[in-house]
Amino acid sequence: MSLRTRMAGGETGGDSPANRAQVLAAERARFAEALHALPDAVIVVDVDGNVLLRNDAAERFKDGRHSDALAEEQINELLSRARQGQGGERELQLFGPPREVLYLRSQPLLAGGAILGAVVFIRDISETRRKESVRRDFVANVSHELKTPIGALALLAETMAAGGDEAVVRQLAERVSREADRLGHIIDDLLNLSLIEAQESPSREPVPISVLIGEAAEAVRPAAEAAGIPLHVAADFPDAAVPCDRRQVLSALTNLLDNAIKYSEAPSAVEIGASAQDGMVTITVTDHGPGIPSRDLERIFERFYRVDRARSRATGGTGLGLAIVRHVAQAHGGDVTVESREGDGSTFRLRLALANGGASPIGYLFEDRR
Repeated sequence: MSLRTRMAGGETGGDSPANRAQVLAAERARFAEALHALPDAVIVVDVDGNVLLRNDAAERFKDGRHSDALAEEQINELLSRARQGQGGERELQLFGPPREVLYLRSQPLLAGGAILGAVVFIRDISETRRKESVRRDFVANVSHELKTPIGALALLAETMAAGGDEAVVRQLAERVSREADRLGHIIDDLLNLSLIEAQESPSREPVPISVLIGEAAEAVRPAAEAAGIPLHVAADFPDAAVPCDRRQVLSALTNLLDNAIKYSEAPSAVEIGASAQDGMVTITVTDHGPGIPSRDLERIFERFYRVDRARSRATGGTGLGLAIVRHVAQAHGGDVTVESREGDGSTFRLRLALANGGASPIGYLFEDRR
């Protein structure tokens, strides 16, 4: 009982056993209410193992099935040891679905050296472990991706230093230039990705949809013409603007178009258009290339993930373009999705919020503006 409570009770003559019991019950209720509000699961038992408190987050494990039943078994084991005075902790991987990683920690509840019961805390650390895994993979992938062009540059430089036919040296110099360009592209993409992730909220200005798509199309048109890929741009766009970081959104659109061009075969076309509905604009980029295997669809937005590594390197791809698109979409409160079937091309949809929630329907009337 707090000093304030005791003082209040003394002043009113309420410092009786009944009043103390009432105050204690109220404090217990408040404590239980606080535990129920915790995102972590908490289970408290007495010395005999009877459950005294199981907060809302812990209810999922009671009479659970499959993964939850496995977790409850581990929880009971930890509580049993804690009731004998042995605290403990462990990490439990549940393969779901969905896949989860739980951190369990138990400890005995003591009073005057005597064990009164035990408590166990269960925290979902799935997202923490996922981020750690992504960070490890990222470091490993960056090291690998940078090592390849750097190794090639070193080898080419040694060969050129050895001298030889002028025509051969010229070819080697061209290779050096290509590898240097590739290294520069990787570094540029890494810097762009880092800047996008570091910005908590990008600066925004309303930019017309037609301007965003038009500038992105013009940026990739030389590459499309060099590859013999017709670039079909919608003949009309929603009369609305997107509040955005112009540079970031243009980067996302050019990455989508560049990716579509690289994975298309002449004379198949790449198409880009837009539609607006419910305060959102959906910008669609469609190619008629080899498509994406279903096993890869969930991973293509990961850093450095490539469906066809050999082809991506041959076309100068860094494996970061789609990761940049995803981060730009998330930074602007939108998302990016893909639909694809092997041999039947792919369609990427980038959704962004419109300024003032404007909306305007559009049909997809594509024309070749090459």
